[in-house]
Amino acid sequence: MARILITAALPYANGYIHLGHCAGAYVPADLYARYARLRGHEVLFLCGSDEHGAPITIAAEQEGVSPRELVERYHQANADAFARLGMSFDYYGRTTDPLHYEFAQRFFLALLHKGYLEARQEEQFYDPEANIFLPDRYVEGICPNCGYEAARGDQCERCGAYYNQLELRQPRSRITGKPPVVRRTQHWYFLLSRFQALLEEYVASRSSTWKENVLQQTWSWLRQGLSDRPITRDLEWGVPVPLPEARGKVLYVWFEALLGYISIAQRWAFERGEPELWRLWWTDPQTRYIAFIGKDNIVFHTLMFPAMLMAHGGYVLPENVPANEFLNLEGQKFSKSRHWSIDVRDFLADFPEEHAVDALRYTLAANLPETRDADFTWHDFAARTNNELVAAFGNFVHRTLQFLYRYWDGRIPEVPAELSQQWHRLAEAVWQGEGLQWGEGWHTEERAFVEALLSYPVQIASLYERFRFREAIAETMALVRLANKFFNDMAPWRTVVEAPELCARTLFICAQAVAAFAILFAPVIPLAARRLSSLLRLPASVGDPGEAGAGDRWSRAGRPLLGSGHCVEEPRLLFAKFPEQRIELQRQKLYALASSAAAPSQTEDAYATVEDLQRLGLRVGRIVAAEAIVGTQKLLRLEIDLGSEQRQVVAGLAQHYRPEELIGQKVIVATRLKPVVIRGVESQGMLLAAMAADGSPVLVAPIAEVPAGAHVR
Repeated sequence: MARILITAALPYANGYIHLGHCAGAYVPADLYARYARLRGHEVLFLCGSDEHGAPITIAAEQEGVSPRELVERYHQANADAFARLGMSFDYYGRTTDPLHYEFAQRFFLALLHKGYLEARQEEQFYDPEANIFLPDRYVEGICPNCGYEAARGDQCERCGAYYNQLELRQPRSRITGKPPVVRRTQHWYFLLSRFQALLEEYVASRSSTWKENVLQQTWSWLRQGLSDRPITRDLEWGVPVPLPEARGKVLYVWFEALLGYISIAQRWAFERGEPELWRLWWTDPQTRYIAFIGKDNIVFHTLMFPAMLMAHGGYVLPENVPANEFLNLEGQKFSKSRHWSIDVRDFLADFPEEHAVDALRYTLAANLPETRDADFTWHDFAARTNNELVAAFGNFVHRTLQFLYRYWDGRIPEVPAELSQQWHRLAEAVWQGEGLQWGEGWHTEERAFVEALLSYPVQIASLYERFRFREAIAETMALVRLANKFFNDMAPWRTVVEAPELCARTLFICAQAVAAFAILFAPVIPLAARRLSSLLRLPASVGDPGEAGAGDRWSRAGRPLLGSGHCVEEPRLLFAKFPEQRIELQRQKLYALASSAAAPSQTEDAYATVEDLQRLGLRVGRIVAAEAIVGTQKLLRLEIDLGSEQRQVVAGLAQHYRPEELIGQKVIVATRLKPVVIRGVESQGMLLAAMAADGSPVLVAPIAEVPAGAHVR
């Protein structure tokens, strides 16, 4: 078994964790950590609060409190939210820990003594009225790359470009609102450029296992050539630079926060009473290190951090950095400033039921933005809960256990011993990659379903190993659907009278499927998996910290774990449906908060320009063909005549429009959007639709006769 170190990006302690954060780094990290523990691997899963830097001081000033007060509040609130969401961290630490200060300063000095840091005089913006140098987050201006008028001093939030703050056009201080002046100051630079060749070799060695989005962004930086980066800043709040001549300077948060992964491991080891144990995880070459992050942190974990570890020497490098793209909310980006967000703590307050936590985890996991941005909607949350967790998974479990309780007094039926023995032999063959040798006596339906029960855990494990969590969860739910089909095909309500022995075999097999689901669903919905194990009177193992000693429990999924005569509990529902009214109330709450945030005033940055509208390429189109996309409930493939060309568009209209009624309709199409592949079909645009009172889409169309291809201005 392997030793696996897992880290999840340290969230800033300047606000509450929202669902976008969870989908970006924390849910996927927890899925993998729980899966790895279920496989019997030795796992250390670390996270914690990033509590320094300008984002913290800015938020503290806005709230009228000290940085210390701010981080104390948000650190505890987010730690509590993570715990209630079922994050299985072995330790959740913080970067205001004195141990972190000490380690970060020692690391700085080690790099300095090895010649990888260099003091340089540089020019920086200075606010003469506030009498301070302006860190990057304290200055705004026009992005030199895309022209965004509220770009930060180090990176543009709109286009993602990095630059020196002096490159901003029309800069202004966020403290006084006035243009800053340029003054000279001294800072220490990490000589990143020296690691160009080593990093190219390192990234190339991971090219077959890293995700494409991670590789593309990393190689784009390498192709441009790496430049040295400052690692100190003129700021009061942070880890002081441990040099006499650096009074008033702190370590740049990007540098010292990365070191938090190591210092948090040190704190974990110290509190276990084994202060040197952290070295086993961070310095032993046998450790596999997996770093989970969002896409805005890719290069810091694929280039900056590995270079820092190379410079120091003696540390393991990330084996994989499975970064996710962004999760949007009801079609728009998460935005705290616009109140377009769902905080985890607010969700938990509105949905205090235990099964709601699992429903949220399942919805996020089944729709992770693994290869492209994804979208969370309240209607999708309700649909996945009601149609998949309740009507498919919960229904199969409940009717199986209910049938056992009604006809066998809650006991697993007696079946021939040879059936169970052969089943175990088949399981060994599957995990060893051998062909299946079926004996006599299996009915066709039994053989097909048992083979699925044995093969699916292997397939799902392969997907988890490759960080393809969405597919893993889809396959797990596909097995549930096969279980329901088997139950229906075998019709035990009929065979219990007409063929009791066959009915007993059916329920024996279905009971083993329920036991398998308690394992296979554990990474995704651990609270429900624990309840299910309790109903089955089996030891609960859901991938919590400390469970590695239970061995490879995952490979036991699909075997006959419940012997004949084993007694189960009286069935209780695992999930309950969320009524439409409750979900609609959440949508109304979201839109109301966003409206109230926008109502008081409109800054210049809040308005779109005519150029923004023209960039969408809005044109009138006529639908000439429409058909449902096989395997989906919501999607239609449309062929749209735009006058000079035809475009293929994928639209989520199947539940509201029949394909035949769309043919011939005029629509408005955004033609300059980047093509995306949805369920294997390329979509080359987007239709404009209004939202009806019931939340259903209504296509926008011209009210007068205009030709296909006409431009919308």
